[in-house]
Amino acid sequence: MNQPTTPASGRMPRQIPYIIANEGCERFSFYGMRNILTPFLISTLLLFLPESERTGEAKHVFHTFVIGVYFFPLLGGWLADRFFGKYNTVFWLSLVYCAGHACLAIFEDNVNGFYLGLGLIALGSGGIKPLVSSFVGDQFDQTNKDKAKIVFDAFYWIINFGSFFASLLMPLFLKNYGPAVAFGIPGIMMFVATMVFWSGKKKYVHVPPAAPNPHSFSRVSRTALSTNGAGRTVAMVGLFGAIASLLMSPSWGFVIAACTALVLLLAFVGMGISMQLERARGHHPDDAVDGVRAVLRILVVFALVTPFWSLFDQKASTWIVQANSMITTFSVFGNEFTLLPAQMQALNPLLVMLLIPFNNLVLFPMLEKIGIRPTPLRRMTSGIAFSALSWLAIGAIQVSMDAGTPTSMAWQILPYALLTMGEVLVSATGLEFAYSQAPASMKGAIMALWSLAVTVGNLWVLVVNAAVKNDTVMNSIAGSGLSVIAFQMFFFAGFAALAAVAFGLYAKRYRMVDHYRSLDGAKAPASASAKV
Repeated sequence: MNQPTTPASGRMPRQIPYIIANEGCERFSFYGMRNILTPFLISTLLLFLPESERTGEAKHVFHTFVIGVYFFPLLGGWLADRFFGKYNTVFWLSLVYCAGHACLAIFEDNVNGFYLGLGLIALGSGGIKPLVSSFVGDQFDQTNKDKAKIVFDAFYWIINFGSFFASLLMPLFLKNYGPAVAFGIPGIMMFVATMVFWSGKKKYVHVPPAAPNPHSFSRVSRTALSTNGAGRTVAMVGLFGAIASLLMSPSWGFVIAACTALVLLLAFVGMGISMQLERARGHHPDDAVDGVRAVLRILVVFALVTPFWSLFDQKASTWIVQANSMITTFSVFGNEFTLLPAQMQALNPLLVMLLIPFNNLVLFPMLEKIGIRPTPLRRMTSGIAFSALSWLAIGAIQVSMDAGTPTSMAWQILPYALLTMGEVLVSATGLEFAYSQAPASMKGAIMALWSLAVTVGNLWVLVVNAAVKNDTVMNSIAGSGLSVIAFQMFFFAGFAALAAVAFGLYAKRYRMVDHYRSLDGAKAPASASAKV
């Protein structure tokens, strides 16, 4: 195994605070508008719809927006890796991001203008999403890579620091000052984030875009599929399936059809490449072929994480809808206070800020002492399982409410705690995992594909929401004795539980590698570790 002979002991890069501060402001801006989006749509923008249709349409718009946010990382990663580099791509797309916020504030009562703003935010936020976190990784090399985990945790902590205050304050600004102010403040914070990022330009390590490579992932993949075989047939099945999916746009809707087409392409073409990859040897160097194999293995991990995201993102839609029907007045030590349903979102980042240090300082060391190594894939497996438990809890609450029991919004604290533990174990770990496993020439793209897992997760939500409009499905749900919303909650809980089992089984076969940057800027030599 090619590993450094001495442990990493370099100092913390001095430019990290600029990136961390940028991320805190940017996340305030994003979550500030995201967490008031569903309430604003229901109470203001969608008033032209019949009341019975507003909630469903608001959830559809919200999850379509999230799909866009996590689809555009593909574009951002490609532009950065091939043309402009991470810094330039982040800076210019951040300006697009600012323009989107301006549209939300200006077009508060204009559907087309508001949706234009959502589109620009999806492009800007999504485009920079895989790059800022991988840009953090670029600031490290083999001498100080041991400090990368600390920074990735700090990176995730500051995300939730910004999210906490945005989730707490923006619903109040929306209620008391209106949407122009509530959407304008996040826009100002995004402009501040952009200026902070720009101010550190001369201090950053700038890894240049990869030069055209005759042995790139795409070229090795094309070589593998260039000859007839079972793998090529499987890939063609995916292509025809994607075309068929797009043809269903009139009945499914373009977003569901296009996302389904993308999933079919990735799944079947990936399987086809894997089946015939050895045919590329001799045409390409062995390390290029092995690199493609490594990426395909990473994509399997990402695919198995998608059910987690289908559960996680519904806390800003389905859980808020549930909270709208709950008692919002709390009594603490004899003092009563009222929270808006959207303000419950602040509980998630608050718990993240508490759980990250708790896990690192207490839980993980304790597990190490009793002989259980909390490896990245073990943490992610547990995180998916925790998300399933959270939806069992939220479903039980819904059953009680459906029975007519007056229910305090405080009961949502338990599912929020379970879901947040799942988030810390999956998402914070996934940032480090995705960067460390990505070959040097594909770090931006791999981080983009990590984000694409969120798109697919939200696709499952749209598909399930569309399915419950079918008469046959509705009759089956009615026969279960559960309401539609309770049935969906238990369905997603079971979906995540199955995903956790599948993820755990795959994790036992996955072999970790090391792709941190070496001292001369080249990629670190890949080194296998024990199975996890």
